Amino acid sequence: MKTFAKFSIPAALLCFAALFPVHLQAQGATDRADIDAKYKWDLTKIYESTDRWEADFDKVKSLLPEIEEFRGHLGESAETLLRFEKGSEELSLIMDRLQVYAGLNFHQDMRVSENQALWQRVQTLGTEVSSAMSWVTPELVSIPREKVLSFFDESEELAVYRQKFDDLWRQQEHVLSEKEERILSLAGDVTAVPSAVFGQMTNADLKFGTFLDGDSNEVEMTEARYATYMNDPDRDVRERAWNTYYDGYEKIVNTNAAALDGAMKKDLFYTRARHFETCAERALFADNIDVELLENLIATVNRNLEPLHRYNEIRSEVLGIDTLSHWDLYLPLTPEIDEDVPYDKAVEMIVEGLKPLGEQYISDMKKLFDSHIVDVYENEGKRSGAYSWGGLATGGPFMLLNYQNKLEDVSTVAHEMGHSMHTFYTMNNQPPPYADYVLYVAEVASTTNEAILLNYMLNHEKDRQKRIYLINFYIKQIIGTVYTQVEFAEFEHTAHKMVENGEPLTVESLDKVYGDLLKKYSGPVVHYPERSSIGWGRIGHFYRNYYVYKYATSYAAATAISRKILAGEPGALEAYLNFLKSGSSEYPNDLLKKAGVDLTTPKPIQATCDLLADLVDQLGELLHEEN
Repeated sequence: MKTFAKFSIPAALLCFAALFPVHLQAQGATDRADIDAKYKWDLTKIYESTDRWEADFDKVKSLLPEIEEFRGHLGESAETLLRFEKGSEELSLIMDRLQVYAGLNFHQDMRVSENQALWQRVQTLGTEVSSAMSWVTPELVSIPREKVLSFFDESEELAVYRQKFDDLWRQQEHVLSEKEERILSLAGDVTAVPSAVFGQMTNADLKFGTFLDGDSNEVEMTEARYATYMNDPDRDVRERAWNTYYDGYEKIVNTNAAALDGAMKKDLFYTRARHFETCAERALFADNIDVELLENLIATVNRNLEPLHRYNEIRSEVLGIDTLSHWDLYLPLTPEIDEDVPYDKAVEMIVEGLKPLGEQYISDMKKLFDSHIVDVYENEGKRSGAYSWGGLATGGPFMLLNYQNKLEDVSTVAHEMGHSMHTFYTMNNQPPPYADYVLYVAEVASTTNEAILLNYMLNHEKDRQKRIYLINFYIKQIIGTVYTQVEFAEFEHTAHKMVENGEPLTVESLDKVYGDLLKKYSGPVVHYPERSSIGWGRIGHFYRNYYVYKYATSYAAATAISRKILAGEPGALEAYLNFLKSGSSEYPNDLLKKAGVDLTTPKPIQATCDLLADLVDQLGELLHEEN
């Protein structure tokens, strides 16, 4: 159990990215200085200047000796334990604030050396704090439980920490001695290297080169543009774009494999050090979840691959391509409807579409949109993808986007705003120990937003071609968030087992596992070029030890919750809003059960698979109707 800040970015789905207008394609990504300030986040809300950041940096160092004074005294009295918890909270909040500010600065332009330096310094400080507090957990677990319970009876203020201590006692057998805990904390900088290498390699150093678009314009490939060109109606353009993109990853494939091998071995190191049997057991234990849930998830999806195979057969028929290739899998079935959606219009659509979540939710969401917390557009050096980060320590969440004026991007904005609203409600309704939520439930609010928004769009669309487009989008969303993430989870699970068994992770072995999964999930109508198998090298979430499966479980939960709300089920909205306000005050599956979803059974994920089958049926019927 950590008694100070979690040094990690909350969950964020890397949603469908799209493209800037043509004149920006030819010039490359925009310079940040040329973007209107209203479309950039205001980091002075966290620190007015870097000098203030430096002051807090120094304050953390000054607090460490004060924390050290509690060493050997935590069990003396309720008052002493409470003072320690309050001091630890203060340190945690300052560390969170330092890290988020440094990270947001770094991610807005990863080429700037000053931003890199701030980020590296706070990571090093985090390791120093971890090392300085390595004695805390061993000392806490050494206090007799009965004594701590008597402290709770003496102090209502201390009793707030009951859930935190219950979780500590649950983990007691995996807590090491003080010296061992210190060694593990000192390893933090070293074990962070594989992820840092991947991040710098793919965000700062990787150059894809250029290719010719359909008008023979030379276009610079970027991460954000890849998905857009996979939507280009010209198959030759898609193939050229695909080859340019994979050219980039092929150049770094050996370094990429070494980085991933290092990340998996890091997981194994901590697994064995803390006396777990497997990496999966250690990863899921943190959320009080049994490995059986993960394996049942993979098995359930594997039993329901037929709707995905059938969808690819429909795609093959519509596109008139007997054998689909990798670059044919993302093209909208009605590309002419892919209309331009400016960011401001996207916000209006989201506000209107999410009205089933209630007036208070809409009011709070509009305030967030208007508070300069969103960094909207792609610029040179900016981190790819999208996320929501921050919370109590920073006065609220901040959202990074790479908005490209496409319909898919509207869904991305709704998704990240779901994270932000979850953060907003949690930080304003929970005491500091529980004012954040665990990754296991992090995608529920985001995907609930998406589901309700898509329902609104479908209900207000009567045009047959546009309905085909939206249903196809819905299908792709389930495939991307559930089936693809379970495919990734199966890859990750297999790779971890290989490392646990002493098998080497090489380019060849990783390619074999990933390539076989691509074929199994997509079905016989899809042919993957040989180097599609290096696609494992694109997935940053593989550096976040058993995280990807949580997209699928969260989507299943969100599907169930959104259906209850849209059906007007009594108490459903109130239960959901209470879930958003609950933070980490209970174990995640217990919180979800109160919101009406039991993920310990296959029922929610099976219902999502059934939903895909139904949508594929609807798509097939619409496509075969007479115009």
